[in-house]
Amino acid sequence: MTFTSESHPGVKPPTADTEGFVLNHTMLRVKDPAVSLAYYTHVFGMSLLRKLDFPEMKFSLYFLARLNDEDQVPEDVGARTSWTFAQRGILELTHNWGTEDQADFAYHDGNAQPQGFGHICFAVPDLAKAVQWFDDNRVQYVKRPEQGRMKDVAFVKDPDGYWIEIVQPSLNANLGR
Repeated sequence: MTFTSESHPGVKPPTADTEGFVLNHTMLRVKDPAVSLAYYTHVFGMSLLRKLDFPEMKFSLYFLARLNDEDQVPEDVGARTSWTFAQRGILELTHNWGTEDQADFAYHDGNAQPQGFGHICFAVPDLAKAVQWFDDNRVQYVKRPEQGRMKDVAFVKDPDGYWIEIVQPSLNANLGR
């Protein structure tokens, strides 16, 4: 591998000290795990790899991933937990117990003021087919691909209002400058 990084102010080359570092997961807090698990497993085809409960702190963690046929997920719970923490592109849903019973409870999605967290992103092989799938499943849109100045990019919302960008990589070769 010869490519290491684009060159921009502030970018520093990786060193041997970071060899083996892997961006493992992104965490989203969810109000109702049953609703969010149904959404991510059905709409995005993710698999639940592991659930970890922490009764003393009253929360649970759910680790989801898009699995490929070649993925060798261990059946043994301990081995699967270790395997999960060694992967790339994991989505962690954190549920603080009791939030599902609070009618007016909602997490900040990061896109309302004050802005912070923005979105996660799924790449899809065919954007038009993905949009049809989302329509068939009554997924809420922030932006459809034909709307706005950035064409061929969609944004949908999950049950907690978090934004999910949807891209077809082959349509984005000339995106930006």
